[in-house]
Amino acid sequence: LAVALALAAAVALAAWRRRRPRPVREVLFFPSPPSCTESLLAEAAEPGAAVRPCPCPLPRGDCSLSRLLRLLLSARRSLDICLFAFCSPQLGRAVQLLHRRGVRVRVVTDAQYMGLRGSQIGLLRHVGIQVRHDQEDGYMHHKFAIVDRKMLITGSLNWTTQAIQNNRENVLVVEDAEYVEPFLDEFERIWEEYNPTNYRYF
Repeated sequence: LAVALALAAAVALAAWRRRRPRPVREVLFFPSPPSCTESLLAEAAEPGAAVRPCPCPLPRGDCSLSRLLRLLLSARRSLDICLFAFCSPQLGRAVQLLHRRGVRVRVVTDAQYMGLRGSQIGLLRHVGIQVRHDQEDGYMHHKFAIVDRKMLITGSLNWTTQAIQNNRENVLVVEDAEYVEPFLDEFERIWEEYNPTNYRYF
């Protein structure tokens, strides 16, 4: 009887492990070739709706940008973003879609770069997304995002068209609490430090 119970437990454990989704571990390299992401963003905006073909001449298919978009759009509860520069229209649209879906989005960025031409920061603020920035001489140079407090996206990539299409960049994606938690702690520390009520004006 004991042997039969142990065997049944082992079979049940193996079945549970097969059903459990494997933690995300992915590496993305850039530059990513120009590609059409319209259908991906349209599907995220209206899940299940018929997506009209995009008339643009850009190729369709999987690439580092589309994979990054899918990872971001997988957020269900929260998205915390800490970026030096954020100018990519596609990534900006994805973040706005998440906000409209009810995902809590918070953005930390660099004060000197958020006002550059093409920056998405003003558009994010306009739709009601919380944004905070530094008030110091050094750059807020971090480049990471945390999806649902469990998936870390980090690397050399600034979220700009220049970086995505032209630069040699890397992005590491992991679902591992040992790595996610220090980044969560850092985000919360910076978020509180950059609270406008703590600013000093001279």
